[in-house]
Amino acid sequence: MNVTAFATFIIVTFLVALISWFKTRRHKITTSAGLFLANRKLSFTAVGTALFFTNISAAEFVGNSESVYLNNMTVMAWGVSSVFAMLIVSEFVIPVYLKGAMSTTPDFLENRYDPQTKKLVSLVFLIGYMVNLLPIVLYTGAIALNGLFHFSDIWDISYGSSIWILVWCIGLIGSLYSILGGLKAIVISDLVLGICMFTGALLLAYFGLRHVGNGDFQQGIHTILSSKTAHFNSIGTASDAVPFSTIFTGMILMNLFYWGTEQVIVQQALASSNLEASQKGIALACAGKLLGPLLFILPGIIAVHMYSNMENTTEVFSKVVSDVSPPVLSGFIAAVIFGAAITSYSPGLNSASTLFILNLYKPFKEKKGIPVTEKNLLKTSKRFEMFASLLAMFIAPLFLFSSDSFYTFMQKINAAFSIPIFTIMFVGFVTKKVPPIAAKIGLAFCLTGYILTQMVFDTGIHFLHVLAILFVLTSAIMLIIGKLYPMEKAYIAQDKPVVDLKPWKNRHWVNGLLLLIMILLFLLFSPLYLAAAG
Repeated sequence: MNVTAFATFIIVTFLVALISWFKTRRHKITTSAGLFLANRKLSFTAVGTALFFTNISAAEFVGNSESVYLNNMTVMAWGVSSVFAMLIVSEFVIPVYLKGAMSTTPDFLENRYDPQTKKLVSLVFLIGYMVNLLPIVLYTGAIALNGLFHFSDIWDISYGSSIWILVWCIGLIGSLYSILGGLKAIVISDLVLGICMFTGALLLAYFGLRHVGNGDFQQGIHTILSSKTAHFNSIGTASDAVPFSTIFTGMILMNLFYWGTEQVIVQQALASSNLEASQKGIALACAGKLLGPLLFILPGIIAVHMYSNMENTTEVFSKVVSDVSPPVLSGFIAAVIFGAAITSYSPGLNSASTLFILNLYKPFKEKKGIPVTEKNLLKTSKRFEMFASLLAMFIAPLFLFSSDSFYTFMQKINAAFSIPIFTIMFVGFVTKKVPPIAAKIGLAFCLTGYILTQMVFDTGIHFLHVLAILFVLTSAIMLIIGKLYPMEKAYIAQDKPVVDLKPWKNRHWVNGLLLLIMILLFLLFSPLYLAAAG
């Protein structure tokens, strides 16, 4: 281990924590609204950086770099195309949540269908967080840190054992962050880490290209633009990790789910001071997503020109950082990776606790006639976060046994939880009389269908296309039930806003510019330009 790199890592990590403490030292958490929604007082910069950094974990660095090294830039579609979904959510979905003063996305399902549907979906969310989202954040964070500092060699233990230890270190620190600081502390860290991330990415690109060019930055650029250019291709064929056609089928559905109904993401927007701040924050997060090729994919391109045959491809990103960066930069980037893991893990815990306390625990107590105080809610939420964290820390190292490309494997698992929930949310948004029983049948059908097509029957169809087929079939089933057994009274949206709902007046031209840049990026990284032979 390089002492300078490790010292830089410790110093930067400490400074980020110190800044977060200083900015939140007067923010006393005495209510569940303070813990879960930062008292609905976040500015647009806080919302934007929180949305972006909650979405960014070590999985983005590890998974994207590995996928580009093994295949090409088709993986960038996940991040870049999400801009379209984010703007749809900003314009049509967030106003509904804020107008109804909702604290969780399943609150909509209670208003639209019934309390049982809300509880059922909340339970599915919780299972997804504890067996998928939280463990993946821990696992990829551990992989990145081990690759940067080679703890397995220093401690003279197996690779798997070092991953176990690092998973528990990240998990325990992330738990304390969420329990002691709440959402307010998380978003302050996001703002600081966002600045650090962009700084680190630019410096890594510079030193990486210098390394490829044998000390000459311009020669490095010439090398990656003139050889092995197939790796620049973002327009995937059927044989690629992400076929281009899937952007218009399952991927758009997963992105709409993630940015419009995923509690851990939407909770950041719901904590905004008003609708304008929320819409500005989403636009800011979109700008961050459009920088994805620079932040998460360029290291994979650099690796293509540095390594001919890596055995453990999950360490592509870490190896590039270690081999091309000065020790201070290696430590700085390690601190950003560690911070990204913490500020993805902590919101995940915070959102899981929000769902459990507000959608399951509190209604259960009230149904039993047991009075629930704010003090009791806070105490129980902290206990639940520790339980969820412990479970995630036991599950995370098991991802060592996954055989697929990690990023693809992660998205396949995400899909099992996302599309069933998104489908019943979508039908609820666009119809007024589809009954609660249709939502329950739709949820069960879609979840079962996905499990069967991925684990029992080999359809030979890309999993994202399968998602689109299941979405159409499930929606059709729900609409047929709605036609045969409609609700007696049509659904009426709640109207009890707790923040100003005046929209951002400049949003349309800014959103148009963001969509134009999204399209240009796909053209840039295609056989028409950078991916052209030679």
